[in-house]
Order: sequence, then C-alpha cells, then structure tokens
Amino acid sequence: MDILSIIIGIVVGLAGGFGIAKFLEKSNVSNLIKNAKKEAGSILKDAKAEAEATKKEKILQAKEKFLELKAEHEQVILARDKKTAEAEKRTRDKESQISNELAKAKKVNDEAEAKIAEYSSKIELLDKKQQEIDKLHKSQVEQLEVISGLSAEEAKEQLVESLKAEAKTNAMSFIQDTVEEAKMTAHQEAKKIIISTIQRVGTEEAVENCVSVFNIESDDVKGRIIGREGRNIRALEAATGVEIIVDDTPEAIILSCFDPVRREIARLALHKLVTDGRIHPARIEEVVAKTAKQIDEEIIETGKRTVIDLGIHGLHPELIKVVGRMKYRSSYGQNLLQHSREVAKLCGIMAAELGLNVKLAKRAGLLHDIGKVPDTESELPHAILGMQWAEKYGEKEEVCNAIGAHHDEIEMKSLISPIIQVCDAISGARPGARRQVLDSYIQRLKDLEDIAFGFNGVKNAYAIQAGRELRVIVESEKVSDDAAVNLSFDISQKIQTEMTYPGQVKITVIRETRAVNIAK
Repeated sequence: MDILSIIIGIVVGLAGGFGIAKFLEKSNVSNLIKNAKKEAGSILKDAKAEAEATKKEKILQAKEKFLELKAEHEQVILARDKKTAEAEKRTRDKESQISNELAKAKKVNDEAEAKIAEYSSKIELLDKKQQEIDKLHKSQVEQLEVISGLSAEEAKEQLVESLKAEAKTNAMSFIQDTVEEAKMTAHQEAKKIIISTIQRVGTEEAVENCVSVFNIESDDVKGRIIGREGRNIRALEAATGVEIIVDDTPEAIILSCFDPVRREIARLALHKLVTDGRIHPARIEEVVAKTAKQIDEEIIETGKRTVIDLGIHGLHPELIKVVGRMKYRSSYGQNLLQHSREVAKLCGIMAAELGLNVKLAKRAGLLHDIGKVPDTESELPHAILGMQWAEKYGEKEEVCNAIGAHHDEIEMKSLISPIIQVCDAISGARPGARRQVLDSYIQRLKDLEDIAFGFNGVKNAYAIQAGRELRVIVESEKVSDDAAVNLSFDISQKIQTEMTYPGQVKITVIRETRAVNIAK
C-alpha cells in the first residue's frame, strides 16, 4: 500500500509538473506573440511614414522636372516662333523685291519692244534707200563704162595692178632701209650686250695639276708607307690607281695621276692611314673603299650646292652627280665646274638682256660640257654625248639642242644655242682662264712685237688682248695712209707664216699727223 501510494503520488506529481510546465510555456508563447505583434506594428508604422516621405519627395522632384521641361519647351517654342517670324519677314521682303524687279523688267521689256518697232521701221526705210542707191550706182557705172570704153572689172584690175606695183616699191625701199639700219646697229648692240655680260660676272679660277703633294711630319713615315719589301705602297697604288713617288724630297710624298678624283681619294686615304698609324694591305683596301664612298657623297653634295646656287630646279639626280664630278675635271687647265658655272651666269645675264628664258639659259650653260665627264670611253664628241645624256634624263629640247650645237656639231634650232656658244667662247678665251706656260706666252707676245718692229717706219708696237691684237704706231713722216694699209697686210702675212698661235690676231696700224705752230 505504501509503495502504491508512493507511485500514485509520483504520477500525480509528474502530471502536475507537466501541467505547470505547459501553463508556463503557454504563457511565454503568448508574451512572445504579443511582443512580436507590437514590434511588427511599430515597423509597419515606420515603413508607412518613410513611404509617405519618399512619396512626397518624388512628387516634388517630378514637379521640378516638369517645370524645367516646361521652361525649355517654352524657350524652344519662342525660338521657333522667332525664326518663323524672321522667315516670314524675309519672304515678304523677297516678294516685295521680286515685285519691284518684275515691274522694272516689264518696263524694260516695253521699252525694248518700242525700240524694236522703231528700228524695224528704220531698217525698212534704210532698205528702201539702199535699193535706190544701188540703182543710182548701177546707172552711174553704166554711164562711166560708156564714157571710158572699159568695163568695171577691167578698171578694177588696172587699179589693183597699179596699187600692187606702188606697194611693192614702197615695201622694197622700207626693207632695204631696215636692213641697212640693222647692219649699222646690230654689231654695236651685240658688243654692248657681251661687254655688259662680262663686266657683271666675276668668277674664281682654279687650275688642277696632274700631281698632288702630301706633306708628312717626318721622313720616318715614308718607311711605314712603303712597308716591308714595298707591299704597302704596292697595295695603295693597286687600290687607288695612283702612282706614289717617295723620293728624297724632305717631308713630302708625290701623288701622280691624270684623274683628279683618284688622286684626291689617294690623298685622303693616305692622310687617314698616317693619322691612324695602322698601315697594312688589308687596312689600306678598307680605308680606300671608305674614302671612295666619301668622295662620291661629296660629289653629289657639290652638284646639289651648285644647282641651288644657280637657282636651277628639277635636275635629274644623275645629272646632279655629273655636275659634281666636274669639280675634279679640267679642260685645257681650266676647272670644268668653275667654267660651267661661269658659262651659266653669263648665259643668264645675256638671256635677260635679250628677253629670253633666263632659267633655261642657265640650265643649258651649266650642262653644256657634261659630255667631258664620261664614266666610260666614247668615240662621240663631247657635245653630242652631253646632248644624248640630257635627252636620256628628260631635259627640254631647247637645252638638248644648245648642248649639242655649242661646237656646231648639229644645227642650232633655238636662240639659246648661239648664246651658249658665245658664252662658252667668252669663258674659255678670257686671258688667264686657261693654263699655258708663262715663258712661252711672254715669248709669243715679244715675237709679235718684234715682227712689227722689223718693218720700216714703225715707231711703237704693243701686243694686247692676251696676244689677240697687235697695235702698231707708225711715224707719219715715213708712212702714208696708203702705206699703212699695206703695212697692216704685210705684218699679218708674216705672222701667219712665222708664228703658231691660237685663234686669230688683229693688226691695227695707227698713223697720226700733228701740225704744231707757236703764236708769239
């Protein structure tokens, strides 16, 4: 019984505890639900308040945006209205102007129609008068034919023949007078132009020799240049084509070659080798090759500088290179580049005096001797060869003809050709332009004077113009005027038979008679 009661008590206790627990749990859940509901109501209230504020803000922004768009729309409308008003105004102005123009055109048209009607009536009147005149003229011609016994055609032929004869006579007389006047003035004008041209040009003269002297600091360098058993000097001669003469001349080595380009390459290469100090066959070949390239570049630069100085444009690069090579060529001792530059300047001045193309004349003057600078041997004359080169590289026909005709190998076809020929002669014939032995030159002048002194009556004799003129002054008591003429002829014949000279020699005999009296 006790155990049963205990068990019942325990069961009852457990049931009571479970009921109390359930009650407490139910109470806690109810409180949680209340709190959650309360918190949810608070959140919902805050959300509603925030949504209301956001709504009011968005409405305000929309209103501001609407006002801005409305203002912009109003401005666009105002601008469009303004443009429309301006267009309407221009249209009204155009309409007014067109109306005025139409009124003027109508007025002019009316006036023109009135004048046309007036001219038409005048033309009809003139036609009638012309018909009357033709009838009168025809009747007069018939009367004249009856009186003279000649028809109108026969009379006209007689009149034309008489006028032809008179016109021919007048024309022949005029032509003869013009030719005589031209003969009197042409020589004088030609001299004037040539003298003016020569006086306005001054050029430097550079005479190239066949040898160059290479100076060294000491004679010890000669041994290094010769090398062991002469191998260095042989390699240098083989690479440059220049004869190198090492003799007893102190501190100097002679470079001998007819080609100035090769001689200059040898001189510069030798200078580089001596300065560097490394002299052996391999080094010699390397330095000579570099120096030859340097000389080629210098030739091109010289050609460019020359054409720029003369104001010549559009020259083919190959012709520019040929012009540069002229620096290392000479003609009768006269540097070819200096000669060509001088001819170009002379041609430019002379062409300007004659009213011709100055640039074309300069171009032809510079290129006239390019045939003297051939890369290979040719049997053609240098003028023809130069003309062929100019044609090959696109030069104009006038320039090509001037180059080919400056020594009369071909016919001259333009006025520039004789100018090139004259300027070439001026440049080459000037005293001092081309080299000649001084002693033989002075001796030739003395021989000219001695020939003159060999005739009776000669008082003084002077060789001038570089031996191209001999002026002889005679005694008036011993030589008459007629004898002076014979004397000049005899002197010229003796010079022709006894002397050798370039060009021609002009003999001028001067006789002066003076009558002197003293008044006391």
